[in-house]
Formats: sequence, C-alpha cells, structure tokens
Amino acid sequence: MSFEKDDKVVLHDKHSEFDGETGTVTQVIESMFGEPTYTISFDEGQEVGIAQDQLEAADADEADEE
Repeated sequence: MSFEKDDKVVLHDKHSEFDGETGTVTQVIESMFGEPTYTISFDEGQEVGIAQDQLEAADADEADEE
C-alpha cells in the first residue's frame, strides 16, 4: 500500500523513538530505484526516509486522537 501526503500512518521501526506512534505523511519522495520513501511528522518531531514497509495506515480511531 502506498501513502499520500496528509495520510495518517503508524510507524513500525524498533530503532526509532517514534516506534508504534501515529504520525502524518508530510512528504513522499521516489528513490532512484522507483520506491517511495516518506517523511513522517509526529507531535515531538519527524522521521525522514521511511520505507513503505515500515508504515501501516492508522485506524480511524487512532487518527482522530491526534
């Protein structure tokens, strides 16, 4: 599943301080290999260069809480 700007997503990256948190896609960049990478904005910061397989769409309930 690909994501668009302003989509609410949950980050899954055990090395990130935002692991398991819901954020908003602020930028989509296509890599030189044709795969999209994402910039995700959270209340306390952002993560850059996130691969599509590290994200899942946020449930409507989670998105409403933000």
